[in-house]
Amino acid sequence: MILIMGATGRTGGQAARDLAARGLPVRALVRDAAKAAPLAAAGVELAFGDAGDAASLRAALRGVSKVAVIFPNGERQLELEQRVVDLAAEAGVAHILKISSMESLPTAHNPTHRMHWDSEQHIRATGIPWTMVRPSFYMQNFLANAFTIKNEGKFFYPFGDAGAATLTDSRDAGAFAAHCLATPGHEGQSYDVTSPDRLSFHEVAAVFSRELGRKVEYVPQDPAAYKAHLGKFLASRWHLDAVCDIFAEIAAGYVVDPTDTFQRVMGRPATTLAQFVREHRGLFTP
Repeated sequence: MILIMGATGRTGGQAARDLAARGLPVRALVRDAAKAAPLAAAGVELAFGDAGDAASLRAALRGVSKVAVIFPNGERQLELEQRVVDLAAEAGVAHILKISSMESLPTAHNPTHRMHWDSEQHIRATGIPWTMVRPSFYMQNFLANAFTIKNEGKFFYPFGDAGAATLTDSRDAGAFAAHCLATPGHEGQSYDVTSPDRLSFHEVAAVFSRELGRKVEYVPQDPAAYKAHLGKFLASRWHLDAVCDIFAEIAAGYVVDPTDTFQRVMGRPATTLAQFVREHRGLFTP
């Protein structure tokens, strides 16, 4: 049995569905039955509870040989991931996979990137065979810009004119995780998973323009004003500061290089931004 943490999210959901489609026994620890209904329909066994509750987590871990640790970034993420790992070790789990980040480095200062590094190190310290899957900037972030792309032909970020990112489709990250859990030989591997696309945000706008057949512009924003705007939607000050720190790094020129890891391991090309836009055309089109 494989336990997926975070299966109602995009990345975890893709991993869980792919494993079920392979005919493998897969379980998801979930809080919301309605939100998890599509997983059950896909053949995923549901366990109800919360990563913050040791009793429900222990119950979900019964009979489990592998665990995928997939959490949204947040202030309690490290605490929750460490609890999952510790209880997985207690339960005798034989393999732990974590969705991390390419920015997870021992020199990381951003709290999100540092958290990923500390969590990776906690997993390694258990002595349990591990796999790290480390995507970059998710293409799905642009779904948050769908309203303004659709209605104004514009999207807004505080990345300046030169800011760039190497992109990953979260579905590729989930599929890659499922492959690593379903096939042998991935223990002790840290995989950086990206698309071929390393693009400035003006180049991202050009891809949207080409694929949608109408002009789409990236409009750089003042960082302080953008943070004030974003603060209306993020309740956690920690989360707001962490996200805006990442934005500042991008604006200052930080960007990782694309890898061929997905193609090499999966035997098929990674999703490009152009494909992503075509697949989601309806969301971006008036």
